[in-house]
Amino acid sequence: MQDVTDLRFMRVIAHYGSPDYFFTEYFRVYANSGLHKNILRSITENTSGRPVFAQLIGESIPDLMRVAGELSRYPIAGIDLNLGCPAPRIYRKNVGGGLLRDPDKLNSMLGELRQAVNGRFTVKMRVGFDDTANFDRILDLINRHNIDLLSLHGRTVKEMYHSDVHYDLIAHAVQRVQCPVLANGNVTSAVAAAAVLSQTEAAGVMIGRAAIRNPWIFQQTRQHLSGQPVSNIMLPAVRDYIERLRCATAMPSIPERARVSHMKMYLNYIGQGVDATGAFLSDMRQARTEAELFGACDRHLLSEPDQPFAVEPYPGQAARPNRETAHVLEAC
Repeated sequence: MQDVTDLRFMRVIAHYGSPDYFFTEYFRVYANSGLHKNILRSITENTSGRPVFAQLIGESIPDLMRVAGELSRYPIAGIDLNLGCPAPRIYRKNVGGGLLRDPDKLNSMLGELRQAVNGRFTVKMRVGFDDTANFDRILDLINRHNIDLLSLHGRTVKEMYHSDVHYDLIAHAVQRVQCPVLANGNVTSAVAAAAVLSQTEAAGVMIGRAAIRNPWIFQQTRQHLSGQPVSNIMLPAVRDYIERLRCATAMPSIPERARVSHMKMYLNYIGQGVDATGAFLSDMRQARTEAELFGACDRHLLSEPDQPFAVEPYPGQAARPNRETAHVLEAC
């Protein structure tokens, strides 16, 4: 998730129970591109105790090979190639999900990178660009080039996040490819994770946006899958999570309005589990100052300490972009 899963957010998530491994934000790869210092910090300063895969996005094969080689000198779990980003400003450059339109280019790219990467080489993709005509052909390329892990989002690029997830296509991929498959798409709770695993027979799940809303989701999923009671989270604990986010991501050097907008990026997701009426989302979106924003958090999250945080997002409480923020969330 670009502009979200940086070192600071990873540290917050680790406090509540890390995933088995992390993927960095993507390193944008092009001619003469270097290693983005802030993204690199999520590798070099990782204290979560969990492995971190370095994610690349680009279309220049020589430059992808060059950057993969540079990253191999750092303590990474492997190199991950992004073939799934659905943001129009990304796929229009023929990178991310845009590459799913060109299996011949992918054949060359995967082959060259497989030769260049001595360790684990993984791929994250969707089931197609605007249809699934190339799906089986690309799955066969995953086999041909001995990819070590496939993370598969069960929608096409053009479907973004609006359609139902095609879990049947993820199940098809599980049967067709030789490597483990992680199922991705609408894994919103521990119960949802178990259902997706049962339906697809995938080796695991990849969780993105739901971890912004509920950082306890990894711990809860482990509990559910092992037959333990799933932890109930009360609203005051969510207020503590918001405060931890604020402290971890605060940048006093930037204007207050920008800080407020940055926090709203997180709160657009967190608010989906606070109340069924959407009152918290409405109040926080109207805030213009930090005092107004965190005052709204206190009113809605501390006034009813025995109120549980919703395990699944309340219907109709989808996150929407915040016009003020300069940050773009791309959950690929």
